[in-house]
Amino acid sequence: MKYKLRPYQKTIVEQVRDVYRAGFNAPLLQSPTGSGKTVMFAYITEKVAEKGNSVMILVHRQELLAQCSKALFEMRVPHGLIAPKYSVSYDKIQVASVQTLVRRLGKYKAPDLIIVDECHHTLANSWKKILSTYPKARLLGVTATPVRLDGKGLGVQAGGYFDTLVNGLSVSELIEMGFLSQPVIYAPPNKLDMSNLHKQYGDYKQSEVDELMDKPTITGCAVEHYVKLCPNEPAIAFCASVKHAKHVAEQFNSVGIPSESIDGKLDDTIRKERIENLANGKIKVLTSCEIISEGTDIPVVSVGILLRPTASMGLFLQQCGRILRPFKGKKHSTILDHVGNTLRHGFPDDDREWTLDGIKKKARNISEENEINIVQCQSCYLMFRRVQKQCPFCGWVVPVQSREIEQVDGELVKISDEEKRKMRFEKKHEIRQARTEEELREVAKKRGYKPGWVYWVMKVRRDKQLV
Repeated sequence: MKYKLRPYQKTIVEQVRDVYRAGFNAPLLQSPTGSGKTVMFAYITEKVAEKGNSVMILVHRQELLAQCSKALFEMRVPHGLIAPKYSVSYDKIQVASVQTLVRRLGKYKAPDLIIVDECHHTLANSWKKILSTYPKARLLGVTATPVRLDGKGLGVQAGGYFDTLVNGLSVSELIEMGFLSQPVIYAPPNKLDMSNLHKQYGDYKQSEVDELMDKPTITGCAVEHYVKLCPNEPAIAFCASVKHAKHVAEQFNSVGIPSESIDGKLDDTIRKERIENLANGKIKVLTSCEIISEGTDIPVVSVGILLRPTASMGLFLQQCGRILRPFKGKKHSTILDHVGNTLRHGFPDDDREWTLDGIKKKARNISEENEINIVQCQSCYLMFRRVQKQCPFCGWVVPVQSREIEQVDGELVKISDEEKRKMRFEKKHEIRQARTEEELREVAKKRGYKPGWVYWVMKVRRDKQLV
């Protein structure tokens, strides 16, 4: 049975067509984790193939290769696979592992279209080599998080490959429509002491993070709160290193919670089996360092355990996105943030403004990273926006003179759903008040949005009226 696109997916695909018709050759499609990006670009591939044109889809993990191949198979699109253990084929549609393709570049004709999955990686050397080999091919980049740790932009004007940005719906909109689950976030009342950490390649130094996090007391706390807040629910623990992931799995197993770890050095069959064991309930907790931060689709998983502090907003959102997919009987998703990533990057369902221009680096130290202005109540431990001046639950007043979160002993505490709704309402109010196209243009001008943003908002509004 062929996939049937959701109404918002049809709208996004149509907008991609429109930007090509307008003369752009390399749009980047941003759409949240769980919104169905693979289905959308598989559908685009099907339509390109119907016109007799060739497509090459670039992926960088075996899970993504399998996921993409499955979607094309469901749409009855013949295709070849460029990956270890697969022989060279001459299908017009190819799904290529970047690591394999870069070693076989001379064996394949230039495609008419290259689709780059998780395209925030395109400035890495292997990707650059492939794209420079096919300079005349049109591009379509796809990612949930068009940001890089080094701050470099993905747009042509910033030294990247993409010439325009197509935005999908936001996480909060997909939650409201029922296509993602509502995250419920628990965070520690005492801030993790990261004052001795240094940065390397834009993120916290791996060895120092590993030393900070790989301690029985911290792992024990993670196990304790899992048992207390979401016992027996399928969970993914995002760890600081392969060694750390193994130790976390061992500690869960020691208290009778079936767990396994996963890493890139495992045999492909074993790695696939362990992911399937989490999906079918044979284990309750799967621990990992990076391997399941992108592309892994296990909708039944309802808990994310954050045990790796990161300066990467993209990595944080990718990790949270693994948990937000809806599933039968899944009332919400739970995120146990033991490392303060929510304070650092905001809520996973915050509305964000994406750009291809890159990010100017700000001079800051670790103690100043709470620029997102999330405050934790010193009385009840609720987390809320500093702009509110006082806790909406108990009335505790935010001290004007302090910008630090004082360390306080206590339990992980729930971030109010009502508070998150208020935050989203305040941010969207100005857009909702803009009723006409002219008023939307004023909002776009004020916020520095590109002209295509107005087109998108008007089109979504018209489509909603038709549904």
